[in-house]
Amino acid sequence: MAQGYKLVTRKVTDLKGGAIQEKTYAIPDYNGYTDMDTLCVMIGARSTVSSADVKAVLDNLNFILDMELRAGRIVQLGEFGNFRLSLSSRGAADKKSFTQADVKGARVLFYPGAALRNTKKLVAFTSTEKKEDGDSGSGDEDDRPVIE
Repeated sequence: MAQGYKLVTRKVTDLKGGAIQEKTYAIPDYNGYTDMDTLCVMIGARSTVSSADVKAVLDNLNFILDMELRAGRIVQLGEFGNFRLSLSSRGAADKKSFTQADVKGARVLFYPGAALRNTKKLVAFTSTEKKEDGDSGSGDEDDRPVIE
């Protein structure tokens, strides 16, 4: 099964001259969500444990993952992959002038294991756009996450 994509037009600033240009980009066209209950049923169907047991384990994984990341650890989940915290900060003139207030925030990063990295290499993409003359995407959509 292929991952669909759609086209959007975004205004971008040229870094050399500062001119604003419109460029067309492909973004994923997702076809829904798979919620926790569905995941638990699907995993339970492939194993000897019930979906309730799967949910209990995943709930505990989330709790422990939070604790370990807050403690500054990288959490390795075998073939699934690794989770770690990252941060961003403002630049300071030198080490002496850097303060904790210069730290802007943290992100949770996930580095997939071998099987999921292989998926990235093997996935096929197909357009889900209906072709119309002169249509290059609406330009109103933006699937980028809001960063706070």
